[in-house]
Amino acid sequence: MRERVEISTAKQAADDDLITAFGRLLGAANRLEYVLGRALEDECGITHLMYEVLLILGRAGGDGLSMRTIAQQQVLSTGGATRLIDRMIAAGLVERAEDPADRRSTLVRITPQGEQTVVEASRVHRRNIEQYFVAPLPADHLEQFTADLRILSHAATDALPRLK
Repeated sequence: MRERVEISTAKQAADDDLITAFGRLLGAANRLEYVLGRALEDECGITHLMYEVLLILGRAGGDGLSMRTIAQQQVLSTGGATRLIDRMIAAGLVERAEDPADRRSTLVRITPQGEQTVVEASRVHRRNIEQYFVAPLPADHLEQFTADLRILSHAATDALPRLK
């Protein structure tokens, strides 16, 4: 376990190794999201968030997912998810469908156009991930780095409050 450090000045806070490391993680993630998200918009006409929703729906397959599930997986409010899905419906990427298990509910599912879009976008995205995320790392670091990211992702997910 790391030794607890008492921070009493702005300089100490700015120079703290853990705070600096987390800042670098956020900075790298934000810059990568910008670069890779821009490429998706420029080359495929969709936002990175739309792409992520298409991936979620692609993983789910079948009948689709509830708006609540999509909101939880993307850490969106239900209103934010509704607005996003409305834009995706207008673009022909997804559709609402009756839930076969509960006729009072609707599900969101990917359309054939959404399927084609996510495949094309994934080719662009994978190429850019290789260029901007994989290539800068030493080859022998990638496997451990991605394993560590998985651990951090699960820990952060577990810390999130559950949507009602």
